[in-house]
Amino acid sequence: IGCYEGDPSALTEQMRDQFLRDGGPGPMVSPATDHRLDALLVPHIDYNRGGFNFAHGYKALFEQTNARLFVIVGTSHYSPRLFTLTRKAFETPLGVAPTDEAFIDRVEQAYGPGLYEDELLGHMPEHSIELEVVFLQHVLGPSRPFRIVPLVVGSFDPILGKRGKVETEVAISKMAAAIKHAESLAGEPVCHVISGDLAHIGPKFGDPEPVGPSKLDSSRRQDLLLMHHAAAGNHEAYRELLSAERDSRRICGFPPTHLALRTLGPCRGRLLRYDQYVHPRGHESVSFASMSFRRTGAPS
Repeated sequence: IGCYEGDPSALTEQMRDQFLRDGGPGPMVSPATDHRLDALLVPHIDYNRGGFNFAHGYKALFEQTNARLFVIVGTSHYSPRLFTLTRKAFETPLGVAPTDEAFIDRVEQAYGPGLYEDELLGHMPEHSIELEVVFLQHVLGPSRPFRIVPLVVGSFDPILGKRGKVETEVAISKMAAAIKHAESLAGEPVCHVISGDLAHIGPKFGDPEPVGPSKLDSSRRQDLLLMHHAAAGNHEAYRELLSAERDSRRICGFPPTHLALRTLGPCRGRLLRYDQYVHPRGHESVSFASMSFRRTGAPS
């Protein structure tokens, strides 16, 4: 699965600029020699609007984990399937990121059939995995080859209401257990990458009024409360907040974040950067964040 046609050197320069541009974290310092970062939440908004936010997350990844195996769980924007895996490698101008076949085998064996029924629609037009692969390739470079487990996740709306809630909960629990099982047998550090944005508000997304300061402030407060629940590893409080809102702000990162929190178990997160993109005429606003996670080791 390929993305980003063009000059590798131009892409490398664009990626380097994300760390150095306004709002960026500055250059990466020392690569990690151990594993102190179990998961990373990063955006999947386009680089022009939010690449500097990604950079905060990937600087932490570079400096806090020596993992070479990354489970990338991204929002599915195209497929109606709940979970879609692929075994296909991802090619970008920076090289090829192979999948970890043995890890995927274990996930499939534990979860059961149905994970490839919409593979083309789930992955070919998608960007939530690809945007993370490019950043991984940039920060790790050719000297640290890595493998990926690319999983896109569909809507979790049923667990915000009643219709289909039980069936969806069962499937989510089953997938979280399958990933945990596969990780337990990996024999090496595994880092989870959550690819998802936060609120989508304004007329572009169906709201009646342009986005103004009051709406932005209210949405920011709710986003930061969501991030507070995520940082506490509290997937239930995260879900309950969105259920109370009826997901009126269209948090597209909800499914991958919820699944990852279920997979990680007890953990603590640290918010690295939060931002809101706002269209000059208030036609839309998209918010996004980077957050690092580490398991606490408490009993599940």
